[in-house]
Amino acid sequence: MAERKSARCDAVVLAAGAGRRFARQGAGSSGGRKLLAPFEGRPLIAGALDAAFAAPARRVLLVTDGDADLAEAAAGHAARLGRPDDLDIVVAVDAAEGMGVSLRTAVAALPPDSDGVFVFLGDMPRVPPGLARDLARALRPGVDAVAPCFAGRRGHPVLFGRACYPALRRLEGDVGAREVLAALGGRLALVDGPDDGVLFDVDRPEDLARDR
Repeated sequence: MAERKSARCDAVVLAAGAGRRFARQGAGSSGGRKLLAPFEGRPLIAGALDAAFAAPARRVLLVTDGDADLAEAAAGHAARLGRPDDLDIVVAVDAAEGMGVSLRTAVAALPPDSDGVFVFLGDMPRVPPGLARDLARALRPGVDAVAPCFAGRRGHPVLFGRACYPALRRLEGDVGAREVLAALGGRLALVDGPDDGVLFDVDRPEDLARDR
């Protein structure tokens, strides 16, 4: 039997959000500033970048709202990982409209031969590093997307197969990909996550001090 060809996947880190709840509580003026806030001794964005670079992906696309400081921090992190040439910065010019716009922009920037895209959220710093490989193994014929779950809740990152790209390119506003996933029915596969890192995100300043 012929060996199944490996999917050509890429990774996206969504980092263009406004971070309004975080800013209202006095810890920053933008989502970019939230992602530069210190978390466990380094910028918050570092955790999502680590997970994205650990994924079986060719490149990592960081989607920002044009924040130069965030782009510089991400580039420096990629260099420290020995992956400076594997990071692309993509600016979502209409990022203020919501996450749907950021994701739409990211998918539009993928290489034409991309078979799948891992979508990480910039404010989720504790994604288990080996999880993305488990998601990739679950992307097979009959499955259009794969997501982790923990304690009965679906989490992140999500791996979208190429069949999802047209719907992702039509996203608008702040809906994100929830409706795309809901429409998949049995073509969405769920993989058990090893811990609550697939659920943990930083919404408020006090989340920066949460212990594992």
